[in-house]
Amino acid sequence: MVVKKKTPKVEAVALDDVKLKSLTDSLSVEGDSRSIELAQVLKDSLSSSDPVEQIQLISKAGFMLEQMSEDESSTGPLLHACLSTLAFLYTTLPAKNPLKRAVASALGSGPDWLQEKTVGWLSECLSSSLSSTNTDHFSHLTDSITSCLDGFKIGEKCVHRLLTEVLQFFQRTLNYYVEQNRGLAGRHVAQAQLMQSCLAVVKASMLVVQRSQEPISTAVLSASSDQSDLHQVLSGLLNCYTCILTDEEFVQTVQSTAGMAVVLFIRSIMGNGNDDVPVIVAGLLQCSVDAGSTAPQWLKQSCAGLYESSRPAAVALYLSHGALAMLSWRGKTLGPQAEKLLLLIPEVLLSLDTRVKESSTVMVVARVLTLWSGAAVDCVQVDTCPPLLHSSLVGGSHLIARLHHHIYAHWEHPLDGVRHQTRSLFQNLLTLHQHCSDHKSDPTSDPYISQLTRDLLALEWHMKGKYGTLACLVEHLGAEYLLKLDGGLPSRLLGLMGDQTLAPYSSDLLEKLFVSHKAQLCARFRDGNAWIDGWHEVWVTPLLQVLCTARLDQTTYILDYFLPKLLRCNPSSLSHMVQALQEMPSCTEGAAGSRGALGALMTCLRAARSQGVLKSVEEELWGGLVPLPLMRQALVHKHDQVRMDALGLLCESHRSTEQLSRQEMELIRHFLPFNLNSQSPGVRQQTVSLLKKLLCRVKDSAQLLQKRKDQRENDKDQQVLNMYQEFLCWFCETLFQVLHPGASFSRCLMALHLLLLIAEHFTFNTGSVGFALGESVSVSHAKAVLYCLASNFLEVKQLACNLLQKLPPAAVRLQEPETLQSLLQVALDLSTSTKPFDSVTAAHLLNLLLYQPGLQDALLGCIQKQYIPLWPPVLNQSQASEASTLEQNTLAVVQWLMICLKEEILKAESSLLQAAASCPLYGRAHCITAVLQQLNTGSLVLLSQWRAVVSELIGLCYRMSDVVSPVVQSSSPEGLIPMDTESETSADLQKILQEIQPRDTNDFFTSARELDPSDTDHNSEQKEPENTVHKRQICNAGGSDGEAYRVTAQMVLVCCWRTMKEVSMLLGHLCQSMTLYCPLTHPDSRGVITEDQVEGVGKYFREQLLQSRHRGAFELAYVGFVRLTEMLCRSGSAMLQQLPAHWLKEVLEEVKSSDPSSKLCATRRSAGIPFYIQALLSSEPKSSSCGLLKMTMRSLTALAMPSNDGATESSTVPQVHALNILRALYRDTRLGENIVPFVSEGMQAAILGFTSPVWAVRNSSTLLFSTLITRIFGVKKGKDEHSKKNRMTGREFFTRFPALYPFLLSQLQEAAASVNSDSGQVKLHPSLFLLLLVLGRLYPSPMDGSSSPLGLAPFMPLIIRCGRSAVYRTREMAARALVPFVLVTQVPSTIQTLLEELPEEPGPGIQQNHIHGTLLQVLSLLRSYLADTHRPQSENKQDCDLSSAIFPRLWLATRVSAEETT
Repeated sequence: MVVKKKTPKVEAVALDDVKLKSLTDSLSVEGDSRSIELAQVLKDSLSSSDPVEQIQLISKAGFMLEQMSEDESSTGPLLHACLSTLAFLYTTLPAKNPLKRAVASALGSGPDWLQEKTVGWLSECLSSSLSSTNTDHFSHLTDSITSCLDGFKIGEKCVHRLLTEVLQFFQRTLNYYVEQNRGLAGRHVAQAQLMQSCLAVVKASMLVVQRSQEPISTAVLSASSDQSDLHQVLSGLLNCYTCILTDEEFVQTVQSTAGMAVVLFIRSIMGNGNDDVPVIVAGLLQCSVDAGSTAPQWLKQSCAGLYESSRPAAVALYLSHGALAMLSWRGKTLGPQAEKLLLLIPEVLLSLDTRVKESSTVMVVARVLTLWSGAAVDCVQVDTCPPLLHSSLVGGSHLIARLHHHIYAHWEHPLDGVRHQTRSLFQNLLTLHQHCSDHKSDPTSDPYISQLTRDLLALEWHMKGKYGTLACLVEHLGAEYLLKLDGGLPSRLLGLMGDQTLAPYSSDLLEKLFVSHKAQLCARFRDGNAWIDGWHEVWVTPLLQVLCTARLDQTTYILDYFLPKLLRCNPSSLSHMVQALQEMPSCTEGAAGSRGALGALMTCLRAARSQGVLKSVEEELWGGLVPLPLMRQALVHKHDQVRMDALGLLCESHRSTEQLSRQEMELIRHFLPFNLNSQSPGVRQQTVSLLKKLLCRVKDSAQLLQKRKDQRENDKDQQVLNMYQEFLCWFCETLFQVLHPGASFSRCLMALHLLLLIAEHFTFNTGSVGFALGESVSVSHAKAVLYCLASNFLEVKQLACNLLQKLPPAAVRLQEPETLQSLLQVALDLSTSTKPFDSVTAAHLLNLLLYQPGLQDALLGCIQKQYIPLWPPVLNQSQASEASTLEQNTLAVVQWLMICLKEEILKAESSLLQAAASCPLYGRAHCITAVLQQLNTGSLVLLSQWRAVVSELIGLCYRMSDVVSPVVQSSSPEGLIPMDTESETSADLQKILQEIQPRDTNDFFTSARELDPSDTDHNSEQKEPENTVHKRQICNAGGSDGEAYRVTAQMVLVCCWRTMKEVSMLLGHLCQSMTLYCPLTHPDSRGVITEDQVEGVGKYFREQLLQSRHRGAFELAYVGFVRLTEMLCRSGSAMLQQLPAHWLKEVLEEVKSSDPSSKLCATRRSAGIPFYIQALLSSEPKSSSCGLLKMTMRSLTALAMPSNDGATESSTVPQVHALNILRALYRDTRLGENIVPFVSEGMQAAILGFTSPVWAVRNSSTLLFSTLITRIFGVKKGKDEHSKKNRMTGREFFTRFPALYPFLLSQLQEAAASVNSDSGQVKLHPSLFLLLLVLGRLYPSPMDGSSSPLGLAPFMPLIIRCGRSAVYRTREMAARALVPFVLVTQVPSTIQTLLEELPEEPGPGIQQNHIHGTLLQVLSLLRSYLADTHRPQSENKQDCDLSSAIFPRLWLATRVSAEETT
């Protein structure tokens, strides 16, 4: 899709009267004729209000300046006034206004003798602007300075003349922004604007310094350089950049640019060719001042903050980026200091791997490493590569090995950008090795590359990083080398195409392989197509076998990802595919559910058709390549995917204007009736999508035919159009016939979807334009669609409502007053139904009727029929003329629904039981919300009425909430049936509430509720008659039997939580959609809802989320609250922007101080508290510094950790809340990668919480641990719980979460110390299972090499010791957890050591648990070792010979061992 470039907005110069008079007066002085003419043009430009005319006049003035000659009286005051006016206009206009460009062109078009005067006047205007202290003009002045350097020579000279003043302005601006940023906590919109302005200033300062190298060098060489103004301002700017780099509240983009600015300033001050520059930069990277450096003292003082050891870790990252971007690395031989700096940068970056936590910072590290590798490639491509670089950058060197370890740790990173940069780094490392190695001519003979290729092929295929690196090796070595190593590579990759997560990666690698293979074969066989048979044998034959024999779900993605690429590479392969498939016997079947030869043929043809390889011939369909009976068979095939491929073959085309043939239309007629009732959602979606493409073809080709027909009469074109008309009428008639009463859900859904496509592409018009499909829509058809509104399925209701609005009005008949009034009455009646889906039907009916002009009359008729003496307010004539029909109707309907709702609230306040049985409140509230959603609140006219409506609606919502809150806020809302407070059973209700009340607190943590045995019998005798009366009266309220009692209880509960849901949705919609009204600050604003009302709604949501117990109530209150928080974030009110931070601090303080008497619910996983905090945190922009999230996570992790004083009442409840809240935050996908830096602390809290003596803490810790396992290792991707798809290499795990290494080690040491089966007592450390579960999710990688850099050795003896546990499950898990910590090369020796620990003969001191655990560990290691098909071969065969250890211990497999066990 071509995106049209956005045109800049042209605005006329608007000056105040005083300034305009001043300029006009200055242009009215005497002068020569040319100057007077020029002045008149400028005066006309100033007085004009048309921006285009102003541009024309300014351009004319520029032409006149160009014609000025020096012999005229050019130095007069009038010419100076003209130049001054143009200079003033230039500094006043916004940077993106085209008028500014015209003024710059006029100033620059003057003759040479006038240039100096022009520079003087522009410098004077700019200097005057720079001296301004108005902070509102900072951004405009920054843009003006930048525009001066944008191809404007006069402006560039002006900046050079005012260099010190310009840099002083930048220093003053940056100091102001740094100070402002400290006071903008919580105000995300203002903070984002400030960051944008700050970034612009840093970039502008860099641009000025880059363009002003000569004056800066001159100032440096001057005698008193340290005392010069230029040095002082450069020092001040460096100090500002240092503040930005060390202040973590600044966003990364600004910090990264500041890092580049620091290096640029150092280079500019020291000189481009100075060898001390790399030394100074290296000192900054290493955070140490080089004693031998010749850098000025003031420079070291300016960057003092960068030399502090306590600086943030990311500072080195941004400085590294600056060094790579601002220093020259290309096309020259490096000096020794620059060479050391180039090798130092990756060391610094790699040291950050385990120090940075935020994923965004990891992304920057990956990008800078790729940038470094590109610079290194540039450096080694020179004629004489320095020996140090040559030895350090060749494959196998220490640095390259570390970089490869970084690649293997990050190629599975959740961020796509990190994975992409990792692949680019790998590609550059291959290039570096190619330039530095001795095997440049033949890379396949390089032992390093050969071993690397074998190692990569040995990896598991579920590792996505493997595919990209292999693709790089294909480019480096060619496909034939990889096919030589693994001949089954094409078949294996095609088999992986069934996995949706791997299909894109597999198809990309396959494309690299077959394109490279084709190029190699073509280079070898130079005689035409001699190569093609061999290519088909390797790539096409396996493809056809997979398509014919594999299951459909395994081949779906071959069509999407692989086939189009193969056909693009070699289009002539299509004929080979078709011939091979047609010659294949029809009985060829593979696995159950395979598509067979016919299905494979359809798949190949569909891909060829969409790529334009298969073209239609007018006389015969696709040149007779496919017989029509075969197509008919495929369109009604038993397999869904075969039918979809056949339909895709018909509908998809390379050109949207390709005509439909009569045969294609006949095939669609054959397909449609048999495929409207598909039960598969995926098939329905594909069918609609493909038929949409067909209708687009009909529309586009019809337009082309009509255009051609209008140009010249052509009977053939008219015949095709008539054929289209007939086909579309049949299409509509077939779909309308499907919508009969009782039609299945799938039929209705498909028919409505397709009819909406017809309405979207052709419209149901009744005129002579187009195909006039409206004439085929009858009244019965419209009624059939109207009846679909009564469906129980929401999607059918929505589609039917949308379609009714597009059908011809004559068929729907909503203009008839009787029909309109009857439908409105039905909607009003359904809005009070006790069936929830009836209120949804009512809402859709109202949405349909809102656009009818006669709705208000129909509403009055409905009111009169009910004999209610209440009338909605009537609008006066002037208001009615301004407001749209939709706004008037919406206002009238909402006002009437509010009147009805008031009456029903009064009933509910008197008797909730009667309200639930006769007029539940949620129906009216749902209809009000649905009606308001149709309104464009940004263009309301009846503002006073809407303000009153919103105010009253909020009050009604509060009243509804008060009625139902006692139920949803009860500790057991599902079992509570509140009775009328004024009825005879009020005493019984109070007893019920009294019995429930003790459970409404959190004291169940510390003391169990006990019954008094002395009162039990007496109370039972007294209470039995009362309970009998109580039950009988409740039954009478709902019916005459027990079943009615249960239905009544359900109705009460449904009424209460659905009412709470609708209240939340209505309040959330009001806050989100209604514009803000601030009568004090902006009395003329067209807002509706006030700040106080918004804050009140926020407090209401706070109460509901923190006190509701019913999950349905607080989950839906959360949805409404999320809408409110989104509105707060983007509102222009500073007070509202700070509310989320204020509320968050309040609730965290309340959680911290909660105890058993707190109103916060600690059961039900803390109920709505996690939702409340989630909503507040998700409102924080992802691009911000995430200060609220960091503050919250620090507080919660501190609370979740066990206290040093042990489990007390004051610490247990906050700990449970913290664990539950953390679980919700780790599960929240909207927080994304921002939550990952806190995973280590969460895992520690979960494992330590499992050691608590309080059950509630252990329960919450278990739930948190489960969530963290999913967050770290991903959702379960298969039935096998221990599949490597849900596991991670030990290197990657401890690189991403380095804090877990010492923690898991210390915890495992403590747990292993308690494992001792010698005493005969079962001792189980509480967190041992969790530790082994985590460690068991890791697995070794062949890329780890012969030595482990992660120090995993300390884990091994501890895990082996856990195998001695008396608990079988512990021994089993210890055996599985041992495998990741044993390198492949050490498996035989480890097994040998384990076997030697077993006794060689029976004895009295033998522990069977120890023997069994050891054998389990040996078994797990053997299985892992034997499953590794590319394991390295040991040079010493005795290392793999286990017979010497096994044979002496064969007695363990005899009955003697069994007797010892007993």
